[in-house]
Amino acid sequence: MRITLKLFANLRDYLPKEADELGALLEVPARTSPEQVLQRFQVPPQQVHLVLINGVYVEPDGRGRPVLKDGDVLAVWPPVAGG
Repeated sequence: MRITLKLFANLRDYLPKEADELGALLEVPARTSPEQVLQRFQVPPQQVHLVLINGVYVEPDGRGRPVLKDGDVLAVWPPVAGG
């Protein structure tokens, strides 16, 4: 199945080389979890803060479940600080 992976801020460094400014189109096996996608690209778990699938927030304890479907957009942000 195909999904789009979007990584923001410093996480963009983990996208594959063929990614563009909108993210990367990926081929992943059926029943893949968000966690498995992030592990594939060696995104450090401590750098994963906000995870959305098609704009819907995924709780930390649900990120290991195989919830991705064909055509989904997985978007991930690191923790941010500001002032």
